[in-house]
Amino acid sequence: MQDEMKKKSTSIHQKEKRFEDLKANLAKLGLILQGTITERTIKRDDPKGGGVKKSYGPYYQWTFKKEGKTVTQNLTEQQARTYQKAIKNQRKMETLIKEMRIISIEILEETIEGVKKRKKRSH
Repeated sequence: MQDEMKKKSTSIHQKEKRFEDLKANLAKLGLILQGTITERTIKRDDPKGGGVKKSYGPYYQWTFKKEGKTVTQNLTEQQARTYQKAIKNQRKMETLIKEMRIISIEILEETIEGVKKRKKRSH
């Protein structure tokens, strides 16, 4: 019985430590941003003729949801790099929070006594 309590205590301690590590990683994240960056290049017939295609771009676009609608905004190359880093931070944040939720419920279930189950009646 005491070994079980010790194992449970160690398990909870490990989970609490992992939770704190995740929280510290969350605090280290920089700017966060939802959406997607797309690099586009347009190919058109060269206005000088000759049946040759001319490339224009690359152009960078940020697509995101605003008030339930999809919005696309053109960006400079520098903006695209910076926004992409913020999008990467957003995805990392979501991963960290997902794991924090899982650990939270495990700790709560192991440390807080729930409703006692009724004994089955024999008929």
